[in-house]
Formats: sequence, structure tokens, C-alpha cells
Amino acid sequence: MPEPSPEPSHRRRLLVLAICCMSLLIVSLDNTVLNVALPSMQKDLDTSVSGMQWTIDAYTLVLASLLMLAGSTADRLGRRRVFQAGLVVFSLGSLLCSLAPNLECLVAFRMVQAVGGSMLNPVAMSIITNTFTEPKERARAIGVWGGVVGISMAAGPIVGGLLVQTVDWRAIFWINVPIGALALFLTLRYVPESRAPRPRRIDPVGQLLVIVLLGALTYAIIEAPAAGWASPLILGFAAAAVAALAGLLLYERRRTEPLIDLRFFRSAPFSGATVVAVCAFAALSGFLFVNTLYLQDVRGLSALDAGLYMLPMAGMTLVFAPLSGRLVGSVGPRLPLLLAGLAMAASGVLFAGFEAEASTPLLFTGYVLFGIGFGLVNAPITNTAVSGMPRTQAGVAAAIASTSRQVGSSLGVAVIGAVLAGGTRVAATGSRFVEASRPAWWIIAGCGAAVLLLGALTTGRWAQGTARRAAERLESTGDQAPPQGPGGQPSARIRA
Repeated sequence: MPEPSPEPSHRRRLLVLAICCMSLLIVSLDNTVLNVALPSMQKDLDTSVSGMQWTIDAYTLVLASLLMLAGSTADRLGRRRVFQAGLVVFSLGSLLCSLAPNLECLVAFRMVQAVGGSMLNPVAMSIITNTFTEPKERARAIGVWGGVVGISMAAGPIVGGLLVQTVDWRAIFWINVPIGALALFLTLRYVPESRAPRPRRIDPVGQLLVIVLLGALTYAIIEAPAAGWASPLILGFAAAAVAALAGLLLYERRRTEPLIDLRFFRSAPFSGATVVAVCAFAALSGFLFVNTLYLQDVRGLSALDAGLYMLPMAGMTLVFAPLSGRLVGSVGPRLPLLLAGLAMAASGVLFAGFEAEASTPLLFTGYVLFGIGFGLVNAPITNTAVSGMPRTQAGVAAAIASTSRQVGSSLGVAVIGAVLAGGTRVAATGSRFVEASRPAWWIIAGCGAAVLLLGALTTGRWAQGTARRAAERLESTGDQAPPQGPGGQPSARIRA
């Protein structure tokens, strides 16, 4: 085995963190900018709400399907190499999206973007994990990483609104190209190459089952309002999703090196982090989707004004994301998860039960609460998921966390959009739209409540015990099990 390379200096580690955060910025900015542009794109491309759902979900579905593969490929071929390829493909996809003549081409080019995006965030997190090995320093780095999401949420609606209002919705894709080019240049110069000593083998059958599961489930949810929930087409896709899930569980259990190692889910903290990620990002994507349509189609705001209206939420995410990272590093994930779930649930209840749309102060209060909750939730998800796996499989660990986020985003847009389309044909405005959105807000409140409940259940003594037992099982089969750190969190000091 080759000698380990010397630890990079503190300044070099910070520079690597900044470069990795640039990749997160363009991916996160792309999503928040796109949400503000949806009404303009809908009019220009003459499409329905389901068409707008597909511009988001085509991206998140491909991203979620390929993240696991990208993580293991980066561990095998080299993280910097795969990261560079991702920057090139994502930038090219963005350029193609700006040239799309119709909805079908836009959806296809969004899928190209997603192929590149799948090579960015999990691989960047893997690079960060292998660069920041001290637990508290890693938690702070992950807090900065989460803060970039807040920056994108703050800047995205304003930048997107300004570009849509002064240029065209196509301009929202142009901004990815120069940022991607700069990140590529800096990566070539400053990011060291790294790979896992024993990377996992590629699992094509498992990969195919994941694609069928996510694709069939999302298609059934999005198209059900138009085709009918009991139609043979929808029932067929639902059955395909169930069959793919069953096949995935049976097949992966028997593989020596599976795409998704099911043994890690025997750890309650790891499983909790995965489900929390799905719930939190489903709430976020649903929140952005319904608010974009409400502010522009119901209140009649311009794209820029709608972006400015959502600043309270984005600003709170920006403030509380790094704070959450520091809390995780000092007291563990329990407190930020509980506060996050409480704030997100309260925001949903404010809209669903107290008609926050009827009053601008209440509307902003709901935005502030949701921003606080989402800002707090990201760092404990990432820290638990990444620290709970061997460092030698850092790419796979980061990919599982990122996949959970993207699955949540896909389901959030699909479910919330289906609820809106079921309540009204969404050409409706005013009180009819607000009434149709009530169930959507209850779903968002339920997601927040799930985060609160899971945060309480998966961070206590029982959960610590499941983590220890999972570690013992991994050790008994020859894998490197993560030693336990304070508060039941697996320690980041994992043997390479």
C-alpha cells in the first residue's frame, strides 16, 4: 500500500473547501433560480404544471439515480478526476438548457445537467471528508458547506428574478458556465487527487433497479392527477416501483459489494439521517414550488419581487446553517434536529391552519420559521451520514446522504404538484388556489413533524446501541467499522 500523503496545511484545506463549495453553489443556485423562473417558462413553452414539475424532477431523478454510482466511481478512478468531469458536463448541460426550443428538449438537457451534477456534490463532500479528518473541524467545514445552500437560497431568487425580468428565463442557465469554468481551473491547480484503497465494484443490476424505482414512482405521482389514480398506466408504474424496491432489497442483500450496503441501515442514527434528509428536502422543494406559483400567479408579483419576498427564509437558512455545524461539533446532532423539526412544522401549520397568506406579516413569519428549520437540519444529516461510514468509502457515504436529499426533492415536487393539480387545474388563482394548497401545507407540516420525531428517536441511548451493534457486525465481516464518538455519533477519526 502506498505511503499516505502528508496532511495539507490549514490554508490549503480551506482553499479545497472553497473550491468544493463552488460546485455546491452552482448546483444549489440552479435549483433556486429555476423555481423563480417557472411561471415565465410555463408561459413561454406553453406547458402545464406537470410540465413544470418535470423540468425539476427530470433533473433530481437522474441525479438521485446516479449519485451512488458517481460516489463509488470517484473512489475507484480518483475523486478529482470525476469532480472535473462533473464540472464539464454540468456546464455543458446548462448551456444546452439555455438553447432549448421546447419543453421536451429542456427536460432532456436538464438530464444532461444532472449527469454532471451527480459527479459534483457527493464527490466534493468525499474530498472534504478526506481533507478535514478532525471531528470538530469536519463539523465546522460541513457547517460552511450547509451555509452555501443558504447563500444560494438568498441569491438564487434575486438573481433569477433579475435575469428573468431584464433578459429572459434562458439567462438563468448562463451563470453556471463561468462559475463552472473557474471551479474547473482551481480544481486542476489546487485539489489533490485521492481514491479509496479498496473501492467497491460497480453494481449494474442494483443501479438499474434504483433508476426503475425512482422513475416509476415519480411518474406515477406526477401524472396521476391527469390520468387518474386508478388508471392502468398509473397502477402499472406503481407496481413497477414496488417490484423494483423488492428486487433491490433482495438483490443487494446477497451481493458482497452492493450499490447500497443495507447493513449500515441497522444503525438508527444513520437510518434516521437518511429519512430526515428525505423529509426535509421534500418539505423544501414543496415549499419553493407552491410559493413560486402563489407569489407570481396569485399575488401577481414579478419574478424579481417574488424573489425578494422569499429573502426572509433564505436569510435565516444562511445564518443558521453554519450555526448548526458548530452545534453538531460541540453537542451532537440532537438539538439542531429537534429545533429544525419544530420550526419547519410550525411554518407548515401557520400556512395550513392559520391562513398565513392572508397577512403579509404572517407570511414572512412562516418564511422565517421555515428558513430557521431548514438551516438547522442540513449539517446533522451530513455529519451523521458521512461519519457513520468508513473513510475508505467516503464517496459512497456522501452519495447516500445526497441521494436521500434528491429523492426528497423529487417526491416533494411530485406530491405537492399532484395535490395542487388535484385540487384545481392550477390555472385557477386567488382563493381557489389558496384553498387547493391547504393539503400541501399540511404535508409540509407533517414532514417537519417527522424530522422532530426522528431527531428524538435516533439520537438517544437506544440509537447509540444500534450504532454500536452495527459497527460490531461490520467488524465481524472484515469491514472497517466506525468507532463511536461523543453523543452516539460515530467518530470521524476512522482508519484509512
